[in-house]
Formats: sequence, C-alpha cells, structure tokens
Amino acid sequence: MKIKKKAGHRHMTSFQIIILGFMGVILAGSLLLMLPWASRSGRWSSFSDTLFTATSAVCVTGLVVQDTATYWSEFGQVIILLLIQIGGLGVVTVAVSIATIAGRKIGLMQRSTMQEAIAAPKMGGIVRMTTFILKTSFLIELIGAVILFPVFYREFGLGKGIWYAVFHAISAFCNAGFDLMGVKGKFSSLTSFAANPVVNLVIMTLIVVGGIGFFTWLDIKENKWHIKKYRLQSKVVLGVSAFLILVPAIMFFFLEFQHMPLGERIWSSFFQSVTTRTAGFNTADLDKMTDSGKMGMVLLMVIGGSPGSTAGGMKTTTAAVLFAMAISVFRKNEQAHLYNRRIAEETQRNAATIFVLYMMLFTGSAMVISYVEKVPLVTAFFETGSAIGTVGLSLGLTPTLCLASRLILICLMFFGRVGGLTLIFATVSGKRTEYKYPQEKITVG
Repeated sequence: MKIKKKAGHRHMTSFQIIILGFMGVILAGSLLLMLPWASRSGRWSSFSDTLFTATSAVCVTGLVVQDTATYWSEFGQVIILLLIQIGGLGVVTVAVSIATIAGRKIGLMQRSTMQEAIAAPKMGGIVRMTTFILKTSFLIELIGAVILFPVFYREFGLGKGIWYAVFHAISAFCNAGFDLMGVKGKFSSLTSFAANPVVNLVIMTLIVVGGIGFFTWLDIKENKWHIKKYRLQSKVVLGVSAFLILVPAIMFFFLEFQHMPLGERIWSSFFQSVTTRTAGFNTADLDKMTDSGKMGMVLLMVIGGSPGSTAGGMKTTTAAVLFAMAISVFRKNEQAHLYNRRIAEETQRNAATIFVLYMMLFTGSAMVISYVEKVPLVTAFFETGSAIGTVGLSLGLTPTLCLASRLILICLMFFGRVGGLTLIFATVSGKRTEYKYPQEKITVG
C-alpha cells in the first residue's frame, strides 16, 4: 500500500518506512556507542565496531566484534539493551506505542506500516494489538528476570544480579543472544551454566515464546487449548517449531556432546536445538562439534523463527510452505496444502522467492568470506548463516574479520531482520501486467 503525503511529494511505501526506521535506529545507536563513556577504556570507539554492534543489537543477532561485558561500560550495555528491545519489538511497534501513550491519533499511514511490520493479516484492531504486544512482552521479560535473579545473585551479588537477570531475560526474549558472561571468559556465553536447570529452562522458554510470533500468542490467549480453533499460521508455527526443537535435540544427543555427563548432555542437546534457530546463546563448546553438527546448526539458523516475532531468518512458515509444495509434487497433487487448508499460489511464490534469496546471499557471502579470510568454507557458512538468520552463534571468526567481511555480515543481519520481501518491495516498483506470454514447457529435475 502506498502512503500519500502532500501533493507533489514523493510517496513512501510502508516497506520503505520500516527500512528507514531500522536504519535510523542503527545509526543513532552507532553514534551513541562511539562516545567515550560507552567503553570501559574511556576512549572513542571506531565507527566500524559500533556500527557492527548496533546492527547486531537492533537486528537481534548477537554477533559481536567486542566482548559485551569486558569492552562496553554500563552505559554502553544499557544502550545495547535498548537497541535489542527496540529491534525485538520492532521499530514501528515502539514508535506507534510512544505515539499512543502521548495521546496522538494513529492515522492510516501508521496503521498500514504497523500492519506490515508485525505481519498482521488485517489493519483492523492494529492499535489494540500493539498494546497487547507491549504488555505481554514486558510481563514475560519481567517474569524471566525474576526467576533468573536468584541464580545471578549468588554469582554476582545484588546489584549485578539484578542487572544480569534483566539483561539476559530481555536478550533471550528478543532472541538477541547478547550476554554479559565475558567476566568469566571472553565470548564464553552461557557455557558456565550448562548444567544449571533454571538458566537452561528460563532462557529456552524465553527464546521459544519470543520466536513463535505475536499472533500465535493471541491465538493461544483467545482459544487456550482448543488447537482446532487456531489460525492456520499458528498451527504451522507451533507444529514446525516443535519439530525443529525435538528432532535436532535427539540428533545432537546421539551425535554430539558425548564427552559430557548425561544430565548436562541432555540440557546441552535441547539448549542448542532451541538457541540455534534464533537466539545465539550457547552452553556447549562449538569448536568441539563435528562438521556435520555444525552444518546441521547452519540449516537451523537459516530457517530462523516465525513471522511477526522477535526472531529473524527465513521463517518456519516459509519452510513449511516449501515442504508442502514438495509433497504436492511427490503426490502429483495440483494444490499444496497444510492442515487441510489450501495454500495460496501467491504464498507459494513468495516462499520460493525467499528461499532462493536466502540461499544465494548465504552461500555467496560465505564463499567470499572464505576466500578473503582464508578460512574453511564450513566456518564461513556458520558465520553467514548466523548473520542472515539473526542468530549470533560464532566459531570465533567474527571478531577477527576485516572491514569488507564485517560489512557483508552487517548487510546479512539487516536483510535477515527486516525480511527479504520487505527489502524487495521497498526497492523494486513492479507493475502488474495485463497480458500473458505464450506458454512453453521445459523439463526440470
């Protein structure tokens, strides 16, 4: 939908507003992080470092070139957390919420942009939906922080215990993967809590809840356990999410982490299965995993979370639609369907387009980085998959990258968060043709 301003002015689409909003927040965050009091050294930080960090925070990725706990001061950490919160909820969601609180009237332009930003099926009730998103998000983050507090209080004391609980609850819910555990070892993430059931359960729950999408929450709230009443999208999201948690966890348990005690092995298997698709925390040493395990994680990272959520990536619904299309071909059915519902042809085309875009960008970027940095292709795949899936897991390559490789990851993180179709619709102005070319059959496969 095109948004009209004054006569004679260039029209901006909702997609362009979303992209400019994300860019504006990233730029503001980059400039704030450059300030001397944002770093522990008290010196100005380089723009390349702050741009990468701000992009990673706003795009809720978690890839870092500087350890969050040891490099950034408390002021810098607060800025990063604010960027994570804004990026997780969505720039447009936060802007509309502020306007609502200020008592300003939400016009058609804002409602249309909000609809695109949270992947809403219709514009009606969009302001109420925004209020629901904010209240539910803050409540879930608060509950997570309260449960985490006793663990961090025993480790770090009262002041740091509160701060660490709040920081990690928000980071987990927003699927960001930023952590403050560098005080135990740079870039160590949550490896020191691998056997802690409270940290594992809370972080995993926050990641899953944040990654299933706002409209799935609404379905759960309205229909409770009556799953048959759920929208098709909610059924697909919950079904695919459950599959992508359980099956990889079983694979990790039997193929990886054999050196761990049984209890820690179970926790690590489930944690890596959950965090790999969207969050970026890790409780296991990734360098000890086999190449097969790493490539399995890459596939999960590229899929990512669900539409209208705090997560990025190709999305679970895209993977489900592609699977349904493949099944329809195998069975020689004319229509692809899920849960006894036919999938629109436009949705199928969009899913195929998104898949092609992700594969081209993800593999092409990995090949370039592998060549430039002289690293194994699997390692490069891991970093680019983590970036485009807005995950944040790393094999230690990101902090050592040159400027060109960093810029590639920055672009992938931005693409993975705002969405491939959003970028396409914002930059390409196509017109519907009223004619059809002659059809001719070609052989494929």
